[in-house]
Amino acid sequence: MKERHDARVLALMVLYEADTAQHPAGLVLQRHLRDDENLNDELRAYTITLVSGVMNDLGQIDALLGSCAPDFPLDQVAPIDRNILRIALYELKSELAPQKVVINEAIEISKEYGSESTPRFVNGVLGSAAPRVSTAHVSK
Repeated sequence: MKERHDARVLALMVLYEADTAQHPAGLVLQRHLRDDENLNDELRAYTITLVSGVMNDLGQIDALLGSCAPDFPLDQVAPIDRNILRIALYELKSELAPQKVVINEAIEISKEYGSESTPRFVNGVLGSAAPRVSTAHVSK
C-alpha cells in the first residue's frame, strides 16, 4: 500500500499549499500531477480522491475537527496538522480504509512532516473523531 501512503503525502502537499498560500486546490493538484511523471495511475487516482473529497466536504470536516478539538480553534491549529487531520477525517467518514489504517497512517505522516507534538495531537483528535464518524455511518 505504498501508493496510498504516497498519495496521502501528495494530497497533504496540495492541501497545505492551498490552505497557506490560498491557491486553488484544483490548480495545485493539476500542477503536481503534471510535473511528476513518476506517479502511477493508482497514486494519481487516490490523490485526486483525497484532495477533491476534502475540498468538497471541507465545511463538514472542519466542523467535525472543531468539535473533536474544542480547545484548539481551527485557525490556530498548525496548517500541517490541520491538513493531516482533514485527510484522515475524510478517509474515515468515506470509509476508504479501515479506521486503524487511517489513524496509523495519519500518525506516521505527522511524525514525518509535523512538529514533535503533532503525532500525539493527531492521535487524540482522531481517537475522539473515530467513534463519531462510525456512529454517523451506522445511524444512516
